Amino acid sequence: MQTLTPILSTVTAAFLASVVEVVEAFTIVLAVGVTRSWRPALIGAALALAVLAALVLAFGPLLALIPITTLQFVVGVLLILFGMRWLRKAILRSVGVIALHDEEAAFSKETAALHQQANDRRADYLAGLASFKAVLLEGVEVVFIVIAVGAAHGQTLYASLGALAAFVLVMLIGFAVHRPLAQVPENALKFVVGLMLTSFGIFWTGEGIGADWPGADLALLAIFAIVALASFVMVRWLRSTYPALTGGLAR
Repeated sequence: MQTLTPILSTVTAAFLASVVEVVEAFTIVLAVGVTRSWRPALIGAALALAVLAALVLAFGPLLALIPITTLQFVVGVLLILFGMRWLRKAILRSVGVIALHDEEAAFSKETAALHQQANDRRADYLAGLASFKAVLLEGVEVVFIVIAVGAAHGQTLYASLGALAAFVLVMLIGFAVHRPLAQVPENALKFVVGLMLTSFGIFWTGEGIGADWPGADLALLAIFAIVALASFVMVRWLRSTYPALTGGLAR
């Protein structure tokens, strides 16, 4: 169980985080393909994937040169900061301070912008650039998460497999339905990913400074439970303290 816990946690975190990012990138690529043509959409996406692969090949081997305790501490701190950013936004969305992400609205916005560029001689170039930017920007976050959650315990392969599974799943579903994946519960996924990344960060920061976690890798589950409980308590407190926020969003 102690061996499976970090592996399952790594794969799950990489998979869920990648689902969120791939869904958002797919929305833009779909808008380009439907509005302009699939040629610039796929070329832009392919070029972005090539750049991301180059980043992984360039920076991945460098991690092996860093002492493991230093790597765990640095990655742990970065994951805490990254995870807390996801968690903060998810909490604020839950109580209505930030609007929920709407893939249908994002799709409509992108198609409107592409329609305005239809008469431009550079229309195909601009469409391909939109696809490239969407895949690259969302992909950079995926690459960071894969390297971060996998590097500290030498599980980059497992994290990569989780991300690849998310990519294949979203692409298959997306091209099958041929529309934005608006039904994906993005905020719930972001909440869970924020909890997982923060938990990983706390665990690896502790290991980096020499902490002896009770239960070894099983401590990850306890840390996750504590962070989740604190987050849900915060959501309940915000909803009870500022009921006008959730009421305004409901209207």
